Amino acid sequence: MRRFPTIILIGAAAALACCSASCATSADDSTESAVDADGYAPRREAMVERQIRERGVEDPLVLEAMLAVPRHLFVPEEIRGYAYYDQPLPIGYEQTISQPYIVALMTELMELEGGETVLEIGTGSGYQAAVLGEIAATVYTIEIVEPLAERALAVLESLGYENVHVRFGDGYRGWPERAPFDAVIVTAAPEEVPEPLVEQLAVGGKLVIPVGGAYQELVQITKTEDGTTVREIIPVRFVPMTGEAQEKVRAGE
Repeated sequence: MRRFPTIILIGAAAALACCSASCATSADDSTESAVDADGYAPRREAMVERQIRERGVEDPLVLEAMLAVPRHLFVPEEIRGYAYYDQPLPIGYEQTISQPYIVALMTELMELEGGETVLEIGTGSGYQAAVLGEIAATVYTIEIVEPLAERALAVLESLGYENVHVRFGDGYRGWPERAPFDAVIVTAAPEEVPEPLVEQLAVGGKLVIPVGGAYQELVQITKTEDGTTVREIIPVRFVPMTGEAQEKVRAGE
């Protein structure tokens, strides 16, 4: 589901420009061939089969999305040859693009069926947003490092993801004017789950988030009529969530 994104800078004059699904256009064949002009498609296929499917990720929508998104275009050019390795990679500003398996696992834990509105906190390279953009109807994603937000926008735009909307700012309080969300994913680890993100979930929605400090656990939180249920998945290691989340830790809140 490739369409052109928008970027919104937080501030008094910030404005949201969203396009409806009716104005979406798919990338043409020439764009598709150019994406894999250097022969990356077989590497991506091997990545999905060996690193993702064989580890138990079964959702066909997730597998198709991982096959569709050219991960190599979301990493710095000098390390592009490592794009399909089974590891996270640095993208600058002390941030990383997550290991492919973790991207797939977290996406599967969102339990998307297609057509949803989702929120991502921590755009980073834009790769996870692109994967979500292949499945969901609309993706809102927030990045606290402005150069990363701008770079992610450029890549997403070049690939035609019109349904992905990028915002520069602190994602701790989510994107309330676009709530409720059918699912929320966080790609940096706060020590405690940000309550605004839970509040912005629709009933039945999933929040997938790494939580902790020195020890982190990936959890899936489901919002119910009566509160939430929490399912612990696996130990993980993500960069810390900065901004307000970090300030609360320093203040002892």
